[in-house]
Amino acid sequence: MKTLTTPRMEQCIGCHSCSLACARLVHRRLSWSTAGIRITSSGGLSTGFVAIRCLACDPAPCAAACPTGAFKQREGGGVIVRKKLCIQCGKCVTACPVDAVFQSAQGDVFVCIHCGRCVDFCPQNCLEMREVTELDEVLL
Repeated sequence: MKTLTTPRMEQCIGCHSCSLACARLVHRRLSWSTAGIRITSSGGLSTGFVAIRCLACDPAPCAAACPTGAFKQREGGGVIVRKKLCIQCGKCVTACPVDAVFQSAQGDVFVCIHCGRCVDFCPQNCLEMREVTELDEVLL
């Protein structure tokens, strides 16, 4: 199983290209408020940026909190999202321990599904898809 990692965030320039790619290619919208990955300042103008994304919890608290099964545990960590089942209750948002599930003002929910479509759009090569091995799972 592969997961999205951010091994070179010190190179991030805060361009939000990854967020816009996610919003457009995955969620069919054009706004970084509708993306599964978000880039924020890590505290000031000179301190760099942080990528807020799903950490592929196993078990995923957001999936456990979902009353309709819209969030389903993905084998190996993370979630599969079935938007048609979502009732926009926000329980997944409050259950996420790293604030990686976002709910828009319209109630739509967005989370990284580890598809990797954002990786090629990062001009600084900050992101990568990484194969998670059994040893990695033990160390996490």
